[in-house]
Amino acid sequence: MEIEVYADVVCPWCWIGKRRLEEALESYDGEVTVTYRPFQLDPAPVTEPRPLLAALADKFGGPQRAESLASQVTQVAASVGVEMRFDHAVQANTFEAHRLIRFAAERGRSEQVIEALYRAHFTDGVDVGSRDALVTLAVVVGLDEAETRVYLASNEGRREVAADLSAARQLGVSSVPTFVLAGKYAVTGAQEPETLLAALREAAQRESAVG
Repeated sequence: MEIEVYADVVCPWCWIGKRRLEEALESYDGEVTVTYRPFQLDPAPVTEPRPLLAALADKFGGPQRAESLASQVTQVAASVGVEMRFDHAVQANTFEAHRLIRFAAERGRSEQVIEALYRAHFTDGVDVGSRDALVTLAVVVGLDEAETRVYLASNEGRREVAADLSAARQLGVSSVPTFVLAGKYAVTGAQEPETLLAALREAAQRESAVG
């Protein structure tokens, strides 16, 4: 079964959802292929790195509300082995990061790059909108530095990522993570592993009945 995961690397619930999906798959007997699809929580350009908490305060009604939300999601993240440091994180546009993921996928390294991007943004306070930072992350997971730098400096992959983002909107994806199973069945949100596992088994049963 194909699992398409619509996600953004600056979405905390997407990282949590990724870990919960991985846990669900440990108990799933069928064969799966996981493909990550790009989504941008905010496509607006970010001219300079800005503390993420400040950006969240603007969006959610003040510093106190932003810190409360950050604290809640940090606790949930810890339960799946993820460390989130909102006090370190900086706001970033993720279009270039999605280009890097596409580049990595062509070389069998998308999983490693995605995990590295989440950790860089939420734990290490790295500006994942910076090309230099993206090249550094690529090298850490085994991609060639020169090749990655040339790719990011070019226009390669731009049209494809833009098309994927447009396709997500046309499909009605409005929040992430969204898991699309067998191209038909959507599960929205960072659901518990048990919920994802049940959805997988139900989708497999339906597809088997159709076949």
